[in-house]
Amino acid sequence: MSTSDVVITETRTMPYGFTCGVVAAAGAFFGLFVGTAQGSGFAGIALGAALTAALAYLAMAYLGTAQERSFKWGVIALFAVAGLLIGGLPGLIVGGLFGWFIGWFIYWVGRCRYRMTLPPYLTGGQVLWHYSFRVLCGAIFVFLITPILVVMPLSFNAENFFTFTPEMLAFDPEGYSLRHYRNFFDSSEWQQALRNSLIIAPIATLLAVTFGTLAAIGLSQPHVPGRQVIMAILISPMIVPLIISAAGMYFFYSRIGLQGTYLGVILAHAALGIPFVIITVTATLVGFDRSLTRASANLGANPVTTFFKVQMPLILPGVISGGLFAFITSFDEVVIVLFVGSAQQQTLPWQMFTGLREQISPTILAVATILVGISIALLTTVELLRRRSEKIRGMSPG
Repeated sequence: MSTSDVVITETRTMPYGFTCGVVAAAGAFFGLFVGTAQGSGFAGIALGAALTAALAYLAMAYLGTAQERSFKWGVIALFAVAGLLIGGLPGLIVGGLFGWFIGWFIYWVGRCRYRMTLPPYLTGGQVLWHYSFRVLCGAIFVFLITPILVVMPLSFNAENFFTFTPEMLAFDPEGYSLRHYRNFFDSSEWQQALRNSLIIAPIATLLAVTFGTLAAIGLSQPHVPGRQVIMAILISPMIVPLIISAAGMYFFYSRIGLQGTYLGVILAHAALGIPFVIITVTATLVGFDRSLTRASANLGANPVTTFFKVQMPLILPGVISGGLFAFITSFDEVVIVLFVGSAQQQTLPWQMFTGLREQISPTILAVATILVGISIALLTTVELLRRRSEKIRGMSPG
């Protein structure tokens, strides 16, 4: 049995007014969206609040827990049918999901189940904060993830539109296509931009990992004077706005002949990636046992051998994590390459930016979906490496 399944506080039936009020607020919130879509937000609020409050009173006053399962299935069916009548198949799915939620929510509130896993001595304000904090975090997550969830299905649009067509909303297979992905792989402009990104990002990452790792190891030594100041300078590209860094690099590179060259773009992206490597490697070195390097030196190993044979294997997860962050930064960066690069160094983000300004095409959405997939895969790798690093340093019992 998991910790969340342990009942600490016994349940009880809450006052009908409290239950109906809370459930009505949830219904009004949902009704606002439905009503706005139908042309009357106020009517949606009123109808949603009244309907959900009535369902809550019916469940608590007449049905109780004996009919809980039947009531929940009935609520799912009710809202699913209403959604089907209002919005077709998508409305059926959304209505069914909301019916499941409101059926669960009524008994969760009405039977005081929100206190089951909480200590009984908590005040009402503490309980409210406990759940408000989680709702706020969930709302922020939804706010951040919604654009991605919108872009990905739109990339399969069979038409040259940036909106959901009636066929897509009806889940008609004719409304979906891979044509924009084919356009990406068949277009010479997109492929040249992809090649540039695949040339610039790996080399910039290699430079960032090399210099960032050496800097982190050096700054981890307690005898280095001015460590805090040096660290602040090295991670400043993460803090200074990109537009300022880009303008400064443009004027500097113009004077030394690096503006409009591959080398200039690579060096600029490496400068952006170094702070990520320094931070992740420094975090890995926090739990590093320095007696290992002293033991290696006592056994006759030179500093280079000690680094590659003793220190590097232990900090490798942090090095790889920093390298992945540096690669993502370079692969997705557009502001600096606009200043430092030229048409010959046009990368994928630059091509996407140009496409948005000059030729609106859903191919941009297909490319965005591919980049999102790459980023998710790389960040998943970073998380796995972080857990492995914690296990190596003995910080995690798993």
